[in-house]
Amino acid sequence: MNSYRERLRPSWWMVVATGLFLPATTLIFLPLSTQLGLGVGAALWGGSVGLLWVLAPTISTDGQRINAGRAHIDREHVRELEVFYREQARQERGPRLDARAWLVIRPWVDPVIKVTLQDPHDKTPYWIVSSRHPERFVAAWEAGNTT
Repeated sequence: MNSYRERLRPSWWMVVATGLFLPATTLIFLPLSTQLGLGVGAALWGGSVGLLWVLAPTISTDGQRINAGRAHIDREHVRELEVFYREQARQERGPRLDARAWLVIRPWVDPVIKVTLQDPHDKTPYWIVSSRHPERFVAAWEAGNTT
């Protein structure tokens, strides 16, 4: 049986972007000490990158169950999976988004998978899940279809 697992860690540009803590804190602490500003900036940058890395959610499927962050759902409650890229993905994350949807999305991962649910006891209509390789995720899910 195929399975797929992905950790939604930050991309390189997000690591670089958080580096803006360095000049910002240096400017704030400049009246006191340049070294203090650089030290605090480096600590904030390292801490923010560390948190983004450690707290990155995991998505996975073994073909019978989907795990997205802290949530999971069994095959019997999933109607379909759809993959969206670029503008369609932006629409799914924004204007077309239902407020009741479960989200595991990250701004540094463009493609999304829409997992439409069919659980009569769950008011959540669907999940939106970021994935760098949504086609691999869907292939692993479809490989688990034994009916």
